Amino acid sequence: MLPLKNIFATPAAALRRMARLLAVLAVALGAASCEDDELGAPPSPAPARTVKTVLMYLPWSTNLTQNFYTNIADMERAVASSAGDSVRVLVYMCTTATEAELFELVPEGSACRREVIREYHDPAYTTAQGIASMLADVRAAAPAPRYAMTIGCHGTGWLPVSMGRSRSAGEAPRFHWQATGGPLTRFFGGTTAESQTDIATLAEGIEAAGMHMEFILFDDCYMASVEAAYDLRHVTDYLIGCPTEIMAYGMPYAVVAPHLLGTPDYAAVCSAFLDFYSSYPYPYGTIGVTCTAELDSLARVVGKIEDAYELDPALRPYIQRMDGYSPAIFFDLGDYISAICTDEALLAEFRSQLVRAVPYSAHTPNYYSAFGGVVSIRAYSGITTSAPTASSYASAWRQTEWYRATHPAAD
Repeated sequence: MLPLKNIFATPAAALRRMARLLAVLAVALGAASCEDDELGAPPSPAPARTVKTVLMYLPWSTNLTQNFYTNIADMERAVASSAGDSVRVLVYMCTTATEAELFELVPEGSACRREVIREYHDPAYTTAQGIASMLADVRAAAPAPRYAMTIGCHGTGWLPVSMGRSRSAGEAPRFHWQATGGPLTRFFGGTTAESQTDIATLAEGIEAAGMHMEFILFDDCYMASVEAAYDLRHVTDYLIGCPTEIMAYGMPYAVVAPHLLGTPDYAAVCSAFLDFYSSYPYPYGTIGVTCTAELDSLARVVGKIEDAYELDPALRPYIQRMDGYSPAIFFDLGDYISAICTDEALLAEFRSQLVRAVPYSAHTPNYYSAFGGVVSIRAYSGITTSAPTASSYASAWRQTEWYRATHPAAD
């Protein structure tokens, strides 16, 4: 073959001869390929393309560790039966307060094997930088055009970690996971302030990783909170969570995950969740799915109502509470607005937007709280607010992004 630098100096006749030679070679190669097909040589299989990576994120949560192992086993059943090659499921789990590992659930016949990707020592899972670094490891191990995550731990909605840290031992708040004598429920983070993560920190970590989520499923208590959802509206399309406490068993992944691993069917997720908890030994469960793209519009109409009306404290006991705290911290958002707004047109506008913001939800007739016991559900919208609370635990409510968005005159 001529050196590259001489091709353009070749006479026209020589170029024509080279063209004919190349054409003959192309025909010969094509014929050989056809002959291979006729002889039955199988074509090389195209590599499987990952269309979505789902992360089960299980930070240190002390007394929920055994429940996490059950959750992983349930997810393995879902992966083995429905995930296929196009969806990969990774698990980040803290096995102790200072040790964690990242592993993949790899389908193998009717089961899964756990393929360890990385082990961590003293992971910084409560910082935005630490969360971003962990997510970068997930992306490097299982790159995909779409990402989603589940988060399993204890949870207290939007309440900041600093609320527990800033008080002395004698003044420290007592939370639902500290209750004794009844069934355990589950907090976003561990049972000490040092192992808990602020929602804003989670959002910052996801944003820093550049991994917008298709959905975030909170397998924790009280995380279907409009204040928490508003903080996360830029990093995920949907949020799935419980407005009340959830039993320690957590999300029933064996029946819920098949509706999430492919194209999400959020209505089916709520239905499967309700079916599971309706027949559970402790038949209490609440769930809501929030569409984050609708939250700014929801904030605008709530802002109009908040600007025009104030809560009469005498009405507080009649608003649907969604917790067992005293005073209550979490209230049903729809029932709160219905209690304060007397303008029927404005109330109709709110209700219409609320359905767009929380398009799917389900609940058993009652919910359970470690402090409050069994509480009946009279009104339910699938999402809570702390706007009516008089609790000192929620003293930082006016510093939330949701408050600022719904009270622009306060800025």
